[in-house]
Amino acid sequence: MCSRRRHPLLASLLAALLVVAGLGLAGAPSAAAATPVRIMPLGDSITGSPGCWRSLLWNQLQNAGYTDIDFVGTLNAQSCALTHDADNEGHGGFQATATADQNLLPGWLAATRPDIVVMHFGTNDVWSSIAPDTVLAAFTKLVGQMRAANPSMKVLVAQLIPINPSSCAECAARTVAFNQRIPAWARGISTAQSPVTVVDQWTGFDSATDTYDGVHPNASGDAKMAARWYPALSALLTPGDPGDPGGPGSGGCSAAFRAVSVWQGGYQGEITVTNTSSTAAISSWSVNLTLPAGSRLTQVWNGAPTGTTVRNAGWNGTVTAGASTTFGFLASTSTAADTPSVTATCSAS
Repeated sequence: MCSRRRHPLLASLLAALLVVAGLGLAGAPSAAAATPVRIMPLGDSITGSPGCWRSLLWNQLQNAGYTDIDFVGTLNAQSCALTHDADNEGHGGFQATATADQNLLPGWLAATRPDIVVMHFGTNDVWSSIAPDTVLAAFTKLVGQMRAANPSMKVLVAQLIPINPSSCAECAARTVAFNQRIPAWARGISTAQSPVTVVDQWTGFDSATDTYDGVHPNASGDAKMAARWYPALSALLTPGDPGDPGGPGSGGCSAAFRAVSVWQGGYQGEITVTNTSSTAAISSWSVNLTLPAGSRLTQVWNGAPTGTTVRNAGWNGTVTAGASTTFGFLASTSTAADTPSVTATCSAS
């Protein structure tokens, strides 16, 4: 019987073809899933312990269609009532200056790889009477470390909430002095590739009514902080909800404010929510209100408020194409009885 010998090179080629063919039969690799935007909440105990403003902010973003996000951090505090992504980098008692001096941030960045940092940091530095120049120099070092980890890092930096602890008579004034320096510092360090945005957490926050100890936010303080972070953070994100392709305020719905009545110390407002689609209904909506300084909501009807964000009630979430619905509110104010300037931003799904 005559035997057949296969040439070694031919055998190798045939084997390779079989492997390729096997891959083809199994199906080509699918396109990689979109990578969530990684967001690091960075700071001290106001951010981390328990930092329930993070839970409110997470849920506001989710409800507005920003679902392709991931809060990141080496800590995970789960003591807030709302279910949320609790990863964070809020270290109780930490100073921004010590964090920079000890080069703690690079390790946290390497472990979590954020795209955006949301930073409320410096309260313990203010408490310790560290000079604003020194704290801002630490901020500059921290931002440099963020950019070393990610050249396109987006940074949101808070003007600190007011504090007035019984053990620090000068803390309130020191916080004011520090906050006044932050905007100019941010303008000097911001770049097109890695913008640094200042978020005003001071205005409208009252240490007497919005904290439980003169320093740490209570429920109303958490709601105010989340409401302040939301517009700046959502501006850096793309909604993951296909029902809102244009993003909040530009595709699903719009919100218009009308002052119904104004008096010394307060006013009544009405918000008209309009479905801006010409073809599709929306099933839910939320409106973020930016109120004048010294103003706060005291009552809302036809909507469910969380801080300065108002969501639809159970019966008026569905709005057909081109149609509208309304909700009303009362607000107190410390300013004169002038027509208030209220900005309303709508998100729909």
